[in-house]
Amino acid sequence: EERVVESGGGLVQPGGSLRLSCAASGFTFSNYGMSWVRQPPGKGLELVSSIGFGQIYYADSVKGRFTISTDNNKNTLFLQLNSLKIDDTAMYYCIKGFKTVYGLRGQGTQVTVSS
Repeated sequence: EERVVESGGGLVQPGGSLRLSCAASGFTFSNYGMSWVRQPPGKGLELVSSIGFGQIYYADSVKGRFTISTDNNKNTLFLQLNSLKIDDTAMYYCIKGFKTVYGLRGQGTQVTVSS
């Protein structure tokens, strides 16, 4: 069974940092691109970042602040979130697929940025 499980979210002050993780299982992780998407309260899904096939994509809103990476030996996707802003508050999801908001995803991990 294919599965992804997100973790690492939390409550942080503006300017703070978090590291999100996505543990994948049931598929050959290194054969697929992976994405992070987020859903702010009351809004739709937004593509945040993708990695795969030698390419990395960041949404303009997070460029220079967020860093996506993978550990293929551990089938894990990461997203380092730095210089967090209140507008970054959202549920963050890991998606199997490159530059897509649709696909296999987990239950999400909540990131709340508040003073």
